[in-house]
Amino acid sequence: MGKKLFFQKKSGGHHRQKKMKEVQFSLTSAKNGSRSTNCCNIDKEINPVDVASPLVNGGLSSKVKKKVGGVRLWMRFDHFGQSELLELDKSAIIQRVSIPPRDLRILGPVLSQSSNILTREKATVLNLDFIKAIVTAEEVLLPDPLNLEVIPFVDQLKQQLPYKSPIDIQDADGVAEGLQRELPFEFQVLEIALEVVCTHLDNSVTELERDAYTILDELTRNVSTKNLKYVRSLKSHLTCLLARVQKVRNEIEHILDDEEHLAHLHLTRKQKQHEALLGATGSNSIATFGPNVSRINSNMSASLITGNRSGDHDLEDLLEAYFMQLDRTRNHLLSVREYIDDTEDYVGIQLNNQRNDLIQLQLILSMASVAYSVDVLVIGFFSVNIPCPLYNVNGIFGQFVAGLLGMGFLIFFLLLGYARWKKLLG
Repeated sequence: MGKKLFFQKKSGGHHRQKKMKEVQFSLTSAKNGSRSTNCCNIDKEINPVDVASPLVNGGLSSKVKKKVGGVRLWMRFDHFGQSELLELDKSAIIQRVSIPPRDLRILGPVLSQSSNILTREKATVLNLDFIKAIVTAEEVLLPDPLNLEVIPFVDQLKQQLPYKSPIDIQDADGVAEGLQRELPFEFQVLEIALEVVCTHLDNSVTELERDAYTILDELTRNVSTKNLKYVRSLKSHLTCLLARVQKVRNEIEHILDDEEHLAHLHLTRKQKQHEALLGATGSNSIATFGPNVSRINSNMSASLITGNRSGDHDLEDLLEAYFMQLDRTRNHLLSVREYIDDTEDYVGIQLNNQRNDLIQLQLILSMASVAYSVDVLVIGFFSVNIPCPLYNVNGIFGQFVAGLLGMGFLIFFLLLGYARWKKLLG
């Protein structure tokens, strides 16, 4: 038994050595081939992100992309309006904006058409319906900027930026005035995102209203299977659109109700406070102070306090404006849904009326069949070959048929009168 196990281990080690020799031989042949072609420098270290760039075509780039994992195309806008395309993976994004990895989930396709605004220490993660972005105090990163739905947002950023920073003003009083005049960079990006989302939702609601009223009016005139299918698809589209509007509206309402969340959205203020704290700690390490330094620090702290208050009010006013716009959009959708419900009730009343008419017609036909079944019974009785003196009477056939018809009409009108007396017929 021991010899058998030793033989198995030895053979496995021999197999691994053979494999290692094959791999070394393939690497050596690959290096020799690259030296012969002089296409690249062997001593240079290959960067996986550079190999996975869209300029490299072939199977090698796709394999390296799979190894890297999470490499996506991003567009970067700074506060001067300059843009550039970048290829970054998850680790590079996390190190760049200092956010946890779980925050990148809401930027993926799994949670599409959801609305979340996550505030972190140095960045804000936006997921407003179809717009997804990571906003800092100095730049904004957009994933998948070539998407058709994201292109209007990119165009608005190019038009409304560059951002005129109030920090460029030298004196402390001017900083406070600049903060009151100009919104911070992250607020401007948030405003542009909300504007694009609200405009898109308004246009969708307007188009839905136009189609809805046309289809519903046609349904009231002609209740058909085709029109009912149109109404069903219209209701499903309205439900999805109402859910999208409701998600964005609820997220803004949640931010307005939470003062702490509202304060964390002011990334520029947090950056200034951090820089002021670093400057204060640096100044404490110096023994001598000038008379102008204390005056500038006091003016700067006062301007920061004034800017903080004005920044909170500006952000609150901004969110309230778009909250009201989304609320109006939601009310339009609710009015369309009420119109659909009223049309369905009207169509249901029409169908019930037609059903009642059919029931009355069926009742009338049933009474007529009962009335003339008596005539059939009499005719069947006389059709049997039995001796009867009426067979020998001349001209009795016409009188007999007229009598049967009269008796049938009499029974029918009696049943009809009874049904009207019982209010079974209108």
